[in-house]
Amino acid sequence: MGLLLTASLTPQIRSVLAPAQPNLAYAAAFAFAFLVFLVAMIFFIRKIVRQAKPAESAAWAAEKPGTENASAFMTASMQGVIEKLRAQEKELARLHLVAQERAQESERLTEEVTRNMPTGLLLVSATGAISSTNPAAEEALAIRSLRYRSYKEILGEDSDLSRMLGECLLTGRTIHRAEVEHLTQQGEVRHLGVTISPIVRTVRSAVRHSADPSGSNDTKVSGALCLMSDLTELTALQKQIRWKENLASLGEMSAGIAHEFKNSLATISGYAQMIRNEANPGDVRENAERILDQTRALTHVVTEFLRFARPLEISYETVGMKALVERVAGELEEAIPGARAECEGVFVELPGDEALLRQALLNLARNGAEAARAANQIPLVTISGTLEELGGRKWQRICIADNGPGIPASDLPKIFLPFYTTKSEGTGLGLAVVQKVALQHGGSIEARNRSGGGAEFLLWLPLRQEPAPSRIASDAAHI
Repeated sequence: MGLLLTASLTPQIRSVLAPAQPNLAYAAAFAFAFLVFLVAMIFFIRKIVRQAKPAESAAWAAEKPGTENASAFMTASMQGVIEKLRAQEKELARLHLVAQERAQESERLTEEVTRNMPTGLLLVSATGAISSTNPAAEEALAIRSLRYRSYKEILGEDSDLSRMLGECLLTGRTIHRAEVEHLTQQGEVRHLGVTISPIVRTVRSAVRHSADPSGSNDTKVSGALCLMSDLTELTALQKQIRWKENLASLGEMSAGIAHEFKNSLATISGYAQMIRNEANPGDVRENAERILDQTRALTHVVTEFLRFARPLEISYETVGMKALVERVAGELEEAIPGARAECEGVFVELPGDEALLRQALLNLARNGAEAARAANQIPLVTISGTLEELGGRKWQRICIADNGPGIPASDLPKIFLPFYTTKSEGTGLGLAVVQKVALQHGGSIEARNRSGGGAEFLLWLPLRQEPAPSRIASDAAHI
C-alpha cells in the first residue's frame, strides 16, 4: 500500500520540483523524508487499527453472549415460575372441586340421615328461631313448616317444652329424658319424651390479662338441639296395662266377697218383705218398704260392680259400625224425650263384640244427653267417625260430643275411676265399664272439653286385631 501511495505521489513531486532545477538535491531529500514520514504514519495507523479492531470485536463478542444469557435465564426462570403457578392453580382447583364434592356429599348424607331419623329433631338458634327440623318432629308436634319460625309461637309461651328450651338457651343446661305434654292445634294431647342440649361455641376475648397474655376464651350458647319422640301410644299402653292389672286385682278381690254380699242382701230383703207383708199400714210397713228400696239399689250396685270386675268374654265378629251407631242414636232419642242424636263421618266394619260396643256407645251418649239436660239445654249428641292411622295401624275413631256444660278440669283425670261419680244417683261404674270394653277390644277411650262448649269422648278401636293385644303398635324411641 505504501509503494502504491509513493507511486501516486511521485508525479506531483516531480511537477513541483521541475521548475527548480538548481535545488534538485534539496528537493529530493525533502521528498524522500516526506515519503518516509508518510509511510511511517501509514504503518502506525494500520497498527492502531489492527490492535483496536480485535479488542472491539472481543469486547462486543464478550458483551453480546453475556446479555443474551441473562435475558434467556430470566425468561426461562419466569417461564418455570409461571408453569409451576399454573400447575399449582390446577391442583388447587382440583382439590377445591374434590372438597366441594365431599362437602356436598356430606351435606346430602346429613340431610338424608336427619330426614329419615325416627326421632324428631329441632335445632333452635340463640334468637329462638327454628333453623332446622325433620319430618319426625313435624309429625310429633302435628305442625307443618316449622323452619324459620319462633319456637314460642309454635309451642306456646307457657308450655313445658318452651320453658325447657328457654332455660337451655339462657343457662346452657342439658335436660335429659324429660316427659312433657304437648297440646296440638287440633286439641289432641300428646306425650313427648325430649332431650335438650345446648350448642356452645368458643369466643376469644379481646381483653388480655397479665396472667394470661394470650387472651382468655369464653363460651357462649349459640343454640339448642332438641330431640323428641312421641310417647303417646306408649303412655296409653302403660295406662292400659295398669288398668288391666287393677282390674285383675279387683276381680280377684270381688270374687271372694261377691257371694257374701249377695247372701246378706238376700237375707235383708227377705226379712224386709216379711215385715212389710205382716205389718199393718203405718210406719213399720213404710220403713220395711224403704229397706227394700235400699237393698234393691245396693243389689244393683253389687251387680254392676261384679259385671265390671269380672273378665269380659268377647265373641269377635264383624261389626258394621255405621248401623250400630244409627241404632244407638235411635235408642237414645227413645230413652230421653226431647234428646236429639246426629250421626256423621265415616264408619267401617271392624272385629269386635257388638253387644259390648253398643253398651259402651249408648252409655257415652246417655251421659252426654243427661249432662246437657241437667244444664237446662235441649240435649244434642253428635256421633262422628273418622279413619286414622297411628303407630302403623289403622283405627276407627268415634267421637261422642254433647252440648252440655263440659267436665270440670279437676274431674277429667278421675272420671274413668271405678265408683267415682258426680251424679247423686250414679254408681260411678258406667265410664269404667266403657273403658274396660275399649281396652278389651285393644283400643282406648279419652275425654276432653270442646273449645266451643260441651264435652266429647274419643273412642279408638283398631280395624284389625293384633295377635297380642298388649303389643306396642309402634316402636316408640326412648331418648
